[in-house]
Amino acid sequence: MIARIDSQKAAANRSCQASKTRQHPLVRLTGHTARRNCGRRSEVLWDSELPGFGLRFRPPNGKSWIVRYRERKIVRTVSLGPVSKVDAESARNSARKILAANQLNGLPTKAKVTLPKAVTFSGYVDEFLEDYGRHWKPATLYRSKYAIRRELTPVFGDMPLAAIARSDINRWRDGMAARAGVFNRTLPVLAVMLSYAEQLGYRRKGSNPCRGTPRYKRELSERYLSAQEYRRLAATLREAEGELPLPVAMIWLLIYTGARSGEIAGLRWEYIKPPRIFLPDSKTGAKTIYLNRQAQAVIDALPNRSLSGLLFPKPYKPTKPFNLDPVWRMLRKRAALPDVRLHDLRHSFASVAIRDGISLNFIGKLLGHALPETTARYAHLADGAVIEAATRVCSSIASALGVRT
Repeated sequence: MIARIDSQKAAANRSCQASKTRQHPLVRLTGHTARRNCGRRSEVLWDSELPGFGLRFRPPNGKSWIVRYRERKIVRTVSLGPVSKVDAESARNSARKILAANQLNGLPTKAKVTLPKAVTFSGYVDEFLEDYGRHWKPATLYRSKYAIRRELTPVFGDMPLAAIARSDINRWRDGMAARAGVFNRTLPVLAVMLSYAEQLGYRRKGSNPCRGTPRYKRELSERYLSAQEYRRLAATLREAEGELPLPVAMIWLLIYTGARSGEIAGLRWEYIKPPRIFLPDSKTGAKTIYLNRQAQAVIDALPNRSLSGLLFPKPYKPTKPFNLDPVWRMLRKRAALPDVRLHDLRHSFASVAIRDGISLNFIGKLLGHALPETTARYAHLADGAVIEAATRVCSSIASALGVRT
């Protein structure tokens, strides 16, 4: 009897509570909805777009945003703040975050990555060069240091490493439009620096903004000596042999071998094993330079033959290689070739080989190219030979057909 009375009281209380909080049709909650007046009883308006997001009215003037969700069979209601302090969109965003977090509750999630205290780009430079610079060749280290000091630090120096984004890279790229070559050479340096910053934990893994940044397209500088220009250069070199014997010998070797100027400048007597020169290191690693009869004659004529040491040392610093650039600028003017660079002698070597019918594969070996794609840039030079061959074949066929050509 007593139990029946208690259950009747509980049912009456639930009925009373339900009568105090009325349910309304779903509406999209906005600031306009929040300006409605409170009624005499408590009520909740639920959002039609985000289930669980609501606006609670409590007489006489209590209005607040709420979010309701179920967590392990328990219904929880969280207040998001009164409408007088929180606008509708802010409350909606907060509700969305709470509901999303509840959906992920109990699921495996990615561990949070805590980055160390913000390190600026300029503060990172010394650490990077100390760790990474030792793995670069001296020339690469020198150029990279120059690029960092001259190009990168003025732009990114005060920025935290973790804050450098793709938009910053694009802005820098746009500002370098007039110096496209400098940008193309500096971008790989910045990319390596930010990749190493990821390894040190200064940036999140896989966040390098340089990845996918396009370089400026530029026409490769290609200058090839004609037969007449070769004759002018040879005459100039023969006139200067008595005045500048070592620089002239270096240029002859560049002409006869197609080697890079740095490779000839750094030649040592211990590398020479006729009919080859074995370089322990070059731009593309270990390399073999093949000595033809003319190149061997140049080496045999050198006055300072020795078992070791540089073939072309500086006059007052025998341990340092001779700098050919100033002498070359003077000699090329004498030869009326002011636009020819030392590296163009290498291009010209390849062009003569193409005209003589030597395959790209052999030319790549002569030049010491690590990749066939590098040699392929000379493929267009073979067009003339191909057209000439096609003309000869066509003439033979026409002759057999009795057709005049």
